Amino acid sequence: MLANRFLTLSLALGFALWPQSTPQSASQSQDQIGYKSAADAEKNKTLLLKDFHPKSMLHASEHNIDRAKFYVIDVHNHTNDAMGIEDHLPPERVIEIMDNTNVKTVVILTGMWGEKLQSVIDEMVKPYPGRFIVFSQIDFSKIDDPNFSQEMVAQLDDSVKRGARGLKQLKDLGLSVRDKSGKLVPVDDPRLDPIWEEAGRLGIPVSIHTSDPEAFFHPVDNTNERYEELIEHPDWSFYGPQFPTKEELLAQRDRMFARHPHTTFVALHMGNWPENLDYVSHLLDTLPNVMVDFAAREAELGRQPRRAREFFIKYQDRIMFGTDNGMDEAMYRNHFRWLETSDEYFDYWGYPGQGRWKIYGLNLPDKVLEKIYHKNAERVFAEFKGN
Repeated sequence: MLANRFLTLSLALGFALWPQSTPQSASQSQDQIGYKSAADAEKNKTLLLKDFHPKSMLHASEHNIDRAKFYVIDVHNHTNDAMGIEDHLPPERVIEIMDNTNVKTVVILTGMWGEKLQSVIDEMVKPYPGRFIVFSQIDFSKIDDPNFSQEMVAQLDDSVKRGARGLKQLKDLGLSVRDKSGKLVPVDDPRLDPIWEEAGRLGIPVSIHTSDPEAFFHPVDNTNERYEELIEHPDWSFYGPQFPTKEELLAQRDRMFARHPHTTFVALHMGNWPENLDYVSHLLDTLPNVMVDFAAREAELGRQPRRAREFFIKYQDRIMFGTDNGMDEAMYRNHFRWLETSDEYFDYWGYPGQGRWKIYGLNLPDKVLEKIYHKNAERVFAEFKGN
């Protein structure tokens, strides 16, 4: 009797403690962490790119810069301009943004000419001395006039008398401006030479936008790093035989620069090839009458921090601060963080509009910062001679 009880107890304990091999093993195999892709992985990749907003898990320093370390002259803006490029803001609000961020002066590039120019001067320049500078432009609707060159020289002289302190050329020159023959007017068209010369005589800078980001001259397909931007703005694509190449456009512009050594040119958007700083270095090395700004190219420069920092230090006398991003405290503060700190992997202003990558701070020395923030611009505008 005792032996039977012992056997029964042993069997019960055995069943309780012994692994139940068949069903439990199956469960374990289902819960195992594997090393191969799921069989249906490709089928499940259905998230649209426009809905993809990953939150970085990187634990990195963040330094917010509310006010620039030195006062700023923003040489590239369109706030309350004559063309309506940006939404109109009450001038008092523009001044408030500037005061909050240590921006002393804003250059309104697209001021046009005549009464339209005068309206910008009356609204923005005269009521706020020292806070705004406005540029004039060329009227290409008159390109076929027999005296086009002389008319535009006279128009520029009138603009300067009204208060303009520079000349702005949009990217349409070389890309969309045509004369009655139907041909594109090249950037180095000789009909424009007297205008560039007159700017030099007056001592005013010519800020010129020629070509666009390199990706805009490539097919808009799955290899284009600015695919989303070009889908949003199909008219920004310049790929195809109907357009000059980027290299052709910049060659036209650089020949024009060389023909007018006594005129100061600002090759906007970091010479319009920030993806190729070796080219921009060559431009600055060979043409001493050329300056650059980095307006709307924070994204391109911020993703190559070591190369960009080296460039900014080497050419610290040739670079000016510009934004081309409307007016907003957060926009300016994002730029200050990029220039002044060594923060890593943060959003450029407008991310992901220009491409899905992050940027890194340049941590520029004070001497360089002060030149880029305002000293270089002051030197350029000090060349003004008037009529």
